[in-house]
Formats: sequence, structure tokens, C-alpha cells
Amino acid sequence: MKFEFRERYGIDDLLKIMEILRAENGCPWDREQTHKSIRKDFIEEVYEACEAIDAEDSELLREELGDVLLQVVFHARIEEEAGRFTFADSVNDVCKKLIIRHPHVFGDVKVKDSEDVLRNWNDIKQQTKKQETYTETLKSVSIALPALMRAQKVGKRAERAGMDFPDEMSALQSLESEIAEVKAAGSPEEKVEELGDMLFAAVNAVRLAGYDAEELLTRATDKFIGRFEKTEDMIRCEGKDMRSLDINALNSYWESAKIKGGQEII
Repeated sequence: MKFEFRERYGIDDLLKIMEILRAENGCPWDREQTHKSIRKDFIEEVYEACEAIDAEDSELLREELGDVLLQVVFHARIEEEAGRFTFADSVNDVCKKLIIRHPHVFGDVKVKDSEDVLRNWNDIKQQTKKQETYTETLKSVSIALPALMRAQKVGKRAERAGMDFPDEMSALQSLESEIAEVKAAGSPEEKVEELGDMLFAAVNAVRLAGYDAEELLTRATDKFIGRFEKTEDMIRCEGKDMRSLDINALNSYWESAKIKGGQEII
């Protein structure tokens, strides 16, 4: 299939390139792919774009956004070949969605602040998706989301129905109650149930405190890795292996790794 080479390309070129790659004389690998076979690639590209955002790396973000767009075009091409919809249909749909959900910009609705905007957005979303109950809004939260993110989003939507803690302290008290139930659990099945409730309660406590559970756990995990590295370095400097020490000795090194020169190092 003939293709014109040039210094700069646009979205139409990307669509054409994908058409060529998926054509009979195109790329064997690209022709074999399905929605399911490249599903994980889509997720990975989005996470890599998020990593670029966190690193405040504009050059990397530029590249990763292109990779995300490639995945969008790839999936749309598969659907077009099946005769179900095209990339242009997806563009049309999202344009309509943005216009409908921004009546304060494209219509006559008046808003005071961003909270009004979000309230209108959620109400319009519920109407356009024909969700008649609050339960339906909870069930519509994607089960493919990371568990912490899904739990926080479900909790936030339950808040719109009035089903929420009055404040952060109440959420923390609920977490303490769930921890007590974990300790009191008898059978393994009961403990599994209570551990799940404890995690959900922890997410609610984070949400009521005004933070994002996914972000906080990421920070805590990074902190653990940093302290673990310091601990291992101290042990190795003494010619020892971590596995040769008991937990009390390891904890002693761990506490030393947390403080250096009288200041917290992590």
C-alpha cells in the first residue's frame, strides 16, 4: 500500500498507518492482534504516561501520550474492520459528551465554582446513562480499576446518596472497629472477610481525610523500599546477610536506617 513519507504527520496519517499495518500485506503481528491480546499493552501505556506526569517530564509525556493514542487507534481499527464503529465515531461521541456535560459553558446553566461543575457533571452523567438508582451508579464503577481506586470511587459515589461518615474521625473509628473484628475472627474464611472490610474502611478513612488512597499507598511503598535499601546497605557494610539475622536484629537496623544524624532520612 502506497504511503507518502514526510517530516511531520497528523492524526489522519496515524489512522492510515494503522490501516496499512492491519491490511493483508501489512505486518503479520499487527494483523493477529485482538482487543484482548493488546489489552495489557493499553494499561501499561497509560501507566507509563502517568509515570511521566509524576516525574514532570514533558518530553517523556509527549512520547507516552503518543503511545496511548496508538492504542486508541489500534482498538478503533479492529472495531472498524468488524463493521461496528470507527475512530471518528468515538471522537463524535466524546465531543457530544463534553458539550452535554458542560452546560455552564455551552448552555445557559450558571455555576458558582468547580463543586457545582462536578455536581452537574455527575447528575447529567446519571441521566444520560439512564441510571435510576444510586446503586446503579456504584455498580457502574469499572471493576477493571485497581482495587484501591475502585473502592475510593465507590465510597465517593455512596456519599452522594448520603451514605457516608460525617467526618474523618468517624471513618477512623470505623477502621479501628474493623481491625478489632479482624483480631476476633475465628475461621480463615471469617478472617478473609474481615481483612477485606478493614481495607475498605482504610480507604474510606483516607478519602474522608481528603487524600487519594492509591497515591498514598504508592508513596508508602516507595518509602518502604527506600528504608529497606538503607537497612540492607548497613547490614552488608558489616559483612552480614539479612537472612542470617533474626527479626529483632533486623528491626534494630531498620530503626537506625530511619534516622541519620538525628534527622529522618525518608
